[in-house]
Amino acid sequence: MESPKNQDLLSNEPFSQKDQELFELENAATDDDGLIECSLLPLRDVVLYPHMVTPLLVGREKSLMAISDAADANETMIAVPQLDPSEEFPTEADLYLVGTEVAVGRLLRMPDNSNSVLTQGRRRVEIVEFIQSEPYFRVKARPIEDTNEDSAETEALMRAVLALFEKCVQLNRSLPEEAYVYAMNVDSPSWLADLVASALNLDLVERQTLLETFDPIERLQRMSSLLGRELNVLELEDRIHSQVQKKVDKTQREFYLREQMTAIQSELGEGDIWAQEINEIRERITTAAMPEEVNAKALKELDRLSQMPPMAPEVAVIRTYLDCLVDLPWWDATDDNLDLKNAASVLDEHHFGLPKAKDRILEHIAVQSLAADDADVKQPILCFVGPPGTGKTSLGKSIAEALGRKFVRLSLGGVHDEAEIRGHRRTYIGSMPGRIVQTMRKAGTTNPLMMLDEIDKLGNDFRGDPASALLEVLDPEQNDTFGDHYLEVPYDLSNVMFITTANYLWNLPPALEDRLEVIEFSGYIETEKLEICRRFLIPRQLKQNSLKPESLHFTDGALKRVIREYTYEAGVRNLDREIATIARKVARKIAEAQKVPTKITANVVQEYLGIPKLRDLEAERQDQVGVATGLAWTEGGGDLTVIEVSVMAGKGDLQITGQIGDVMQESIRAAQSYLRTNAKTFGIKKRVFEAVDIHLHVPEGGIAKDGPSAGITIATALLSAYTDREVYCSTVAMTGEITLRGRVLPIGGLKEKLIAAHRAGLKKVLIPEKNRAHLEDVPKQILRGLEVVLVSTFDEVIAHALAPAPPKVKKKKSPPDNT
Repeated sequence: MESPKNQDLLSNEPFSQKDQELFELENAATDDDGLIECSLLPLRDVVLYPHMVTPLLVGREKSLMAISDAADANETMIAVPQLDPSEEFPTEADLYLVGTEVAVGRLLRMPDNSNSVLTQGRRRVEIVEFIQSEPYFRVKARPIEDTNEDSAETEALMRAVLALFEKCVQLNRSLPEEAYVYAMNVDSPSWLADLVASALNLDLVERQTLLETFDPIERLQRMSSLLGRELNVLELEDRIHSQVQKKVDKTQREFYLREQMTAIQSELGEGDIWAQEINEIRERITTAAMPEEVNAKALKELDRLSQMPPMAPEVAVIRTYLDCLVDLPWWDATDDNLDLKNAASVLDEHHFGLPKAKDRILEHIAVQSLAADDADVKQPILCFVGPPGTGKTSLGKSIAEALGRKFVRLSLGGVHDEAEIRGHRRTYIGSMPGRIVQTMRKAGTTNPLMMLDEIDKLGNDFRGDPASALLEVLDPEQNDTFGDHYLEVPYDLSNVMFITTANYLWNLPPALEDRLEVIEFSGYIETEKLEICRRFLIPRQLKQNSLKPESLHFTDGALKRVIREYTYEAGVRNLDREIATIARKVARKIAEAQKVPTKITANVVQEYLGIPKLRDLEAERQDQVGVATGLAWTEGGGDLTVIEVSVMAGKGDLQITGQIGDVMQESIRAAQSYLRTNAKTFGIKKRVFEAVDIHLHVPEGGIAKDGPSAGITIATALLSAYTDREVYCSTVAMTGEITLRGRVLPIGGLKEKLIAAHRAGLKKVLIPEKNRAHLEDVPKQILRGLEVVLVSTFDEVIAHALAPAPPKVKKKKSPPDNT
């Protein structure tokens, strides 16, 4: 094995007399062809440069024999690196062809029984021929003489290399300063490049590349580039080392100061602050009286904390965990106010209407008041579902006030991470408990009313499904041992009254919806909105805008105009904004000392709110052929849907326009198929279906429309167009799904649809017989103003919706022509 004893050693130590002989050894003589013949010394992972003195460790028998014979013959050798340093028995193909002629000293046996030899590089050589391979290699090689030319470029390159080398020596602690001193005294560019290359820690390929670069100027240029790269690495290492050292020094300084502080406190009799903190936490754990399992976990973590130094990184993690355990409510609970009259009064004081939700809360209070102290009464898990602005969240606050519980709200809209519900495990940096536990910590009691807002806006991605994590929270059979990843101990949520809110249920997972007691919040009708304005909205806006109650009065006509022409919603949120706008404008006029009316009437609404944003519902003014009035449900309440049908000569094609959805298109085709099947019954000639084209249009094409409830309306309009019979579209509206057999199926949103028909001034409404039970939800004043007809077949629809067929006019026969 031939490897450097110290690869970057520049030896200045005195040599023995035997070692001194290698400096006196002459180079090999050249023959007539300018070649030299020498023994070959293969090298592992080392490159020897001319003029450099390097000790080598020798282990291979062939190499030992070659060195011994060369020493006996007073000959130099040729040292060549191996291509693969791991090759134990290299062949000619395993060696580089450019090496160095070296003088080799005597073999020395070291204390560890290894063999060492000192070498001195003489000149570069290029192997021309291998003339012997056993017992060791002998080769013929061509010496490469250096060409030293003195020029300004050479001088500049040497100075640049020296400057870079000086910086490297300053930053690299493994390079002795003597290396730079030695380099300063070298006046040969070739020698300088070789000296610097032997000092730097370069890989084998880079070293060999420099050895094979015969031109000194080019070699210096390569060396300058390598020095620049090495300097960048050394500067980065030095910067990192400085930063680390600074932190270490800071830590040592803090430790020293803390030890001094401890000693001073001990002298003053104040004791150890760290021990005081540990004792304070232990006292808090004892005072908290947590459940046995939780208390054991807390004490175990406290014991770990007490054994750590105050500056350990784990201290903050354990301290935060213990604070969370101690701050959580484990037993503290508020007493429920079970006075039914008080609860009903509070609910009515803050909210108008909403009978179903109020009744459910009053029922729960009644059950609680009748239950014994030890009775296991499950808390209700309610879900308020309805359009925005209908009072779902505010009703939750009123329920908490009625019960005397603390109210805490948790918005779930946009939550995508399961850890938001269950918390992060403490193995993660910055971990914290889930939002359920954080909210309980904020509440401070075990039985708050927790409002989980916008539960239908939950999302899921690669971080988990928070809706699935809520299954345990919202299950009364499981939530008494809720597991938060951060706490690592069960927490009891069974005394919490959960109320969730949603605008829709269709995107809730079935398992989650099954755990919820759904209470629907339908849109407010106009009379309810008027009452809400009188009781809540107007007094609040007058107060917020610094107006006295007697200084401004809204007439019913003004409020109705605001409701009909400036808002389109099921709730009252936008209505509140419009009232606020009027109040602000009145306040400004008062501040500017202008004349202000004390009564807001319908005529002055436009002055304050601008041109109307919407048109009020209005039915068709006269009965027409091919036009039928239907009823639709929207997020903003009920609305009218007009179906228009035109018949024209053609080939039986059907054209549908008006941005109609797939379900509604299916209703159109079902209605047409029903009419074609029963054409004879309705007096339609079958050839008409092939002789005419039908264009069915639903106005307001910018609004998407879908659903099956327009089925009988579509069939009525089509039948009117086919038979040329007028539809009572100015007084009659209808809603219901039609089948291929002419049956009328039930629909949804009946309350809103009937309210819309009443507002539009219609007299009669046809609804499915199977919706009879839903009439109980419709306000009495609405039913008193409408004639509601229950139908179960399309024949019954025709009897109320279509005018009688016009009488047929018989053509007179002309007399025969006898001329």
